[in-house]
Amino acid sequence: MCKNSDQDKIYLVAAVVEASSCLLIYRRCLYCNNGQNGVQVILHNYLNFPELYDTILTINEDLQDMRGHKFLLTTRPYFPYCDYYAVNNKPEALVILKDSLDTRILNIFAMKLNFSYEVREAPGRAFGDEKSRGQYTGMIGQLQREEADFSTIIAPTAGRLRFALFARIYPSDKMVITSLKPEPLPASLAIIRPFAGELWVALLMSVGAWGVSLWLLQRAWQWVVGGREEVDLITSLLYGYGALLQNLPSDPTISISGRVMMAWWLVFCLVISTGYNSSLIAHLTVQGMTQSLDTFQDLLNQRNWRWGTEPWQFSGATLEYFSKNPDPVVKAINSAMEWYIVDTIQSLDKVLEGQFSFISVKNYVKVFVESWYTNDKGETPLYISNNGIYVLACFGWAFRKGVPFYERFNRLVSRLDDAGITDFWTNEVIARRVKENRDSANLDILTNLNQNDKDVVLSLHHLQGAFYLLLVGSIVAFLALLGENLAHYWSSPQ
Repeated sequence: MCKNSDQDKIYLVAAVVEASSCLLIYRRCLYCNNGQNGVQVILHNYLNFPELYDTILTINEDLQDMRGHKFLLTTRPYFPYCDYYAVNNKPEALVILKDSLDTRILNIFAMKLNFSYEVREAPGRAFGDEKSRGQYTGMIGQLQREEADFSTIIAPTAGRLRFALFARIYPSDKMVITSLKPEPLPASLAIIRPFAGELWVALLMSVGAWGVSLWLLQRAWQWVVGGREEVDLITSLLYGYGALLQNLPSDPTISISGRVMMAWWLVFCLVISTGYNSSLIAHLTVQGMTQSLDTFQDLLNQRNWRWGTEPWQFSGATLEYFSKNPDPVVKAINSAMEWYIVDTIQSLDKVLEGQFSFISVKNYVKVFVESWYTNDKGETPLYISNNGIYVLACFGWAFRKGVPFYERFNRLVSRLDDAGITDFWTNEVIARRVKENRDSANLDILTNLNQNDKDVVLSLHHLQGAFYLLLVGSIVAFLALLGENLAHYWSSPQ
């Protein structure tokens, strides 16, 4: 009988006893003794098979069954990826997982590989930051000190990869901007909105330049042929202005050159007036909206605008990205970031007050917006930007160095991802949590949001700009009349 004298410490042992001509091969079995370490016989044969020696050196343990081994996990709340409630208020307390993406994946892995787990809250609910001499806090610190087997939701960084193994469980969630929805533009400016500002300036300069050119042309013609002056400067300017408004005054010229110049001016006025009329109709029937805030540059372009986030979201890998990024836009956003926000509800309430935006990851803030800031019709005053930045390469789980089940977990994750189950579970978890939140609140929030009618009837609200323009014109005419009277009074003999 061949025996092994040190079964607990040897991974693979070949014991050869010539007297009995037998060969016994043992290996260390990590999870076969009620989930604890043990030794397992994997080969019992005679020595007349020397080719088995090479096979002995290549035998590896394929972890298909962990025999009920209990893993110790460390985590922190980050819905929809992980959520829980603590058993007590003590530091690093035992927690009970709620329905979330990590909970579903853990349960599938535990059923497939036959293991159990115990979950505890990370110290300070921290992901893990390097403090000094390579010592980490939070979840990474626990893995570094081998106080836990692996952690849930966390992102890899160059520093963390020195002390932990990472498995990509789900794609990174992009960071977005939550602001008030774009508001309707002032109806009083609808009559000038069809053209951009530079086009209005160019049009005004064209009217003036054409009127002066026509006047000079007529003066030159009168100087050549002789005779009295037929057209003065004011008449030329008013003719150009009237043609642009499609209300031609009397013909101010009698020369052929002047009429050719007028003909081309009328073609120019036709193009300009057609473009303005069509654009004006569109702006009156479909009310314009202010610009949506989709990028960090859009935030910087706003005047007297503020932004902020919850401190825990700008820690760890996210803080490292913003503090070390050389992009001047990212630097400007980081330097003006407000960190004193207590929670997401407070942040979104500040957004409703105006002149403020909340920066957060999309899946996280989406739950709050759809739960407490959206009515039964799906209407909400908040706008989550379509564009976003991927601060982190991916999200996943971190494992302490040397764990033998790392590759097995990676293979199971790939199978879930390839089957589309990860994305399906993410959407399902979010939808279920939103429904639970709304049912518990039992409120229909923000029911008085205005909706644009399909059939738009123009009213005084739409055309108020024309009346303002008439008022301004009347005031200018009154001032001109006053100036004429004063000039006549001072110029008349006493």
